[in-house]
Amino acid sequence: MPPPVLIELFDWLRATFGDFPGANLLRFLSVRTGVAIIVSLVLSIVTGGRIIRYLRRQQIGESVRDLGLEGQLEKKGTPTMGGLIILLAVLLPSLLFAKLDNIYLITMLVATVWMGAIGFIDDYLKIKHKNKDGLAGKFKVAGQIGLGLLIACIMLLSEQVVVRMNVAQAEADGITEAQRVGEVRIVTLESGATVARADYRTTLTNVPFLKNSVLTYANILGIGRQLAWIIFVPLIVFIVTAVSNAANLTDGLDGLAAGTSAIIAGTLAVFAYVGSNAIAANYLGILFLPGTEELVIYSGCLVGACLGFLWHNSFPASVFMGDTGSLALGGVIAALAILLRKELLIPILCGIFVIENLSVMAQVSYFKYTKRKYGEGRRILRMSPLHHHYQKLGMPEIKIVTRFWIVGILLAVATILTLKIR
Repeated sequence: MPPPVLIELFDWLRATFGDFPGANLLRFLSVRTGVAIIVSLVLSIVTGGRIIRYLRRQQIGESVRDLGLEGQLEKKGTPTMGGLIILLAVLLPSLLFAKLDNIYLITMLVATVWMGAIGFIDDYLKIKHKNKDGLAGKFKVAGQIGLGLLIACIMLLSEQVVVRMNVAQAEADGITEAQRVGEVRIVTLESGATVARADYRTTLTNVPFLKNSVLTYANILGIGRQLAWIIFVPLIVFIVTAVSNAANLTDGLDGLAAGTSAIIAGTLAVFAYVGSNAIAANYLGILFLPGTEELVIYSGCLVGACLGFLWHNSFPASVFMGDTGSLALGGVIAALAILLRKELLIPILCGIFVIENLSVMAQVSYFKYTKRKYGEGRRILRMSPLHHHYQKLGMPEIKIVTRFWIVGILLAVATILTLKIR
């Protein structure tokens, strides 16, 4: 596996001009991740200003419908499509610091561009027609389904997407030799005992709160493992679609979606690190996923990009991310959780996204139900999504965002604690 681009550059410099201090630092995952975060952050801040000025010159501003929210009309004309800042700050450092032949990284880069393109088209159509309609919902959902299918196929078919486990444990979990990739390895433990380990292509995933417990999707309906895709593929498609749309709904206040996404991405970086480390994975009783260390770098880039974007998007926002950013953030967060086999933790980790989505569903469903029953629609909340409900109650926007961030941090800590609370 070739080294990242910057390591190749440093190797060339060392070969040409001789050894120099720090030449080998980038070979450490922690250093690469730390530097990637800084580069993403700085890139987002610096290029953000230039992109915002360009958007203003092109008069690419947000069109606002009067919903009776405090300060809403003041945001009219604020540049949108700022998600381009996030995409740039994620993609470029990932290409520099991560290994480009890693299937996990490739999948994330494709997911970033894929969802970013759908959001960009949506924003472009809104600006062109000067209304909030944008891309038809069916086309957005089709794009999300397409990404979900792609991720599911990679998980099922790629020989680089494997779980490394003891052969005896694999047999106990019902994994067959046909699912093994490569040769069996004999590993000598510190105690002197030997165990046989191998890589397996499987849909196994960790179950939170249960020690050494994994879930095989084929067991849900008692179908054969060859038919596990019947459950696995629709589930992956649902997760990608749901999280992407939920992130889109959350992007309604200055800094809310970006800050929440940064918290989630930082948490997923932790899971990527422990899942890619054989010692940590064995100690914590989670699946060992070789190759996912590159997702630590990608997650770091995502954290840096979101924090840098907050430099411009915090209240009062100089730019909005638009669907270019929100659809992409939701899509890549879903993809990260799926690739790390932590999709069952999404209801906790992405709790802010989930409650925002549920608030809309509950509001619409209750309105339709009461309209049929009483002849007039009634509402649970003053307005949905949930953050607008608090605005209607008179709470300042910055206080709503800060409190949502605090809840997001608590949910992130709770998610990390599932590694030990079993």
